[in-house]
Amino acid sequence: MSDQNLREEVLEVLKENKVGTLATVQNNKPHTRYMTFFNEDLTLYTATDKNTHKVEEIERNSNVHILIGYDGEGVGDAYLEIEGTAAVKDDQELKDQLWNDHMKPWFDGPNDPNYIILEIHPSAMTLMNKKDESPKTLKL
Repeated sequence: MSDQNLREEVLEVLKENKVGTLATVQNNKPHTRYMTFFNEDLTLYTATDKNTHKVEEIERNSNVHILIGYDGEGVGDAYLEIEGTAAVKDDQELKDQLWNDHMKPWFDGPNDPNYIILEIHPSAMTLMNKKDESPKTLKL
C-alpha cells in the first residue's frame, strides 16, 4: 500500500471516529483517559480544562499515545495507534473553531478561561486490525 493510500485510510478512520484514548506519562508510567478528538488533516485536537492532570503531565513530558477507531463490532474493526507529541494551546481563534455545544457541561463557552486545546502532532500512525491485513505504519 502506498503512503498516499495509507494516509487516506488513516484520515477515514479519523473522520468516522471521534472518541479515543489519550495516554500521557505520569510518574514515568502511562496514564490513559477517554477524550473526544477533532482533526485537521493529520493533526489532532482535543479540548480540556487547563487545571487537569493531563495538562501538567504534557507540560512535563509531551509524549502521548492515542488509540482511536475500534467500534466494538469485532475482528476487522480498523483502529489507529498514534504516537506523537502534544502541546497546550490557548489560542482564541482555535478555541472558537473547535467549540461546540457538547462542551457546555464543562465550560461556560469558548471564552471560558479554563478552556484550552491540546494539539497533537503525530510522529507515527499505525493502521491496525484492517480486515486480514497486517498493521501498516505511516511515519511522519
